[in-house]
Amino acid sequence: MNYFRTAILLAGLTALFMGVGYLIGGGKGAIIALLIAGATNLFAYWNSDRMVLATYGAQEVDRNSAPELVELVAGLAGRAGLPMPRVFVMDNPQPNAFATGRNPQNAAVAVTTGLMQSLSREELAGVIAHELAHVKHHDTLLMTITATIAGAISMLAQFGIFFGGHRSNNSGPGAIASIVMMILAPLAAMLVQMAISRTREYAADNVGARIAGQPMWLASALVKIENAAHQIPNMDAEHNPATAHLFIINPLSGHGIDNLFATHPSTANRIAALQQLAAELGTRGAGPWTPAEPDDSARNPWDRSPRPRGPWG
Repeated sequence: MNYFRTAILLAGLTALFMGVGYLIGGGKGAIIALLIAGATNLFAYWNSDRMVLATYGAQEVDRNSAPELVELVAGLAGRAGLPMPRVFVMDNPQPNAFATGRNPQNAAVAVTTGLMQSLSREELAGVIAHELAHVKHHDTLLMTITATIAGAISMLAQFGIFFGGHRSNNSGPGAIASIVMMILAPLAAMLVQMAISRTREYAADNVGARIAGQPMWLASALVKIENAAHQIPNMDAEHNPATAHLFIINPLSGHGIDNLFATHPSTANRIAALQQLAAELGTRGAGPWTPAEPDDSARNPWDRSPRPRGPWG
């Protein structure tokens, strides 16, 4: 159902893009808009990962520079049946993470220094498993495409308002409708983009929790990240809000925004879904607002380290 809903939303976004092109240049404008969408998506397909990683100053790490993190990613990737992704660290105090890349063979997982410092090993495993679920389902490519089309719609709409839309005369309902459409099209594109993002987050939570083996590890991490995101600004994200949907929790500091405009589902709803999954799987876990207490009998087979007593300790 999630895939069907995503396909419908993506089709609607493409139709909206072509509709704006039609308003600007008629039938030829719609065709040109489709060609522009194809060209921008082709560029994004090959370059999106490098662009977003550079935007956040992410530095690649290996087993020498960050052995615990890389080993954790490697173990989870093996459990997920994925190739080992490249691992990056962003020097940012806000705990957060995202995955990028056009396919599992060219994927990257990036975490902030704040995430590594504030989460336990179990919680970090839950977050990384969530990001690997995005990679497994090719969500990283999907979200790049939706962001690209949404941005192109806004660009075309601004172009149409500036130069005037395609119409037989410059007065009457047709002219007014065209102007209204060009104003509302970017807003509609943003809403569709956010709806796709919210749909994919629920799916990644579910699959990521299964990869990690304990849904409440991710639930506990979401609580900590959500609380910190409202207190610790992410200035790179503030300067590039179009990338906010890539993160596991919205990194922007906006307050009082209606749920309709949220790039992510409600954290409380995500935790409730994880609690339900934990009950279905019969795994032990703490309540929705407290960190899950690790249990040696339920530990994953890839984890041979001593039971941690605190963040990375």
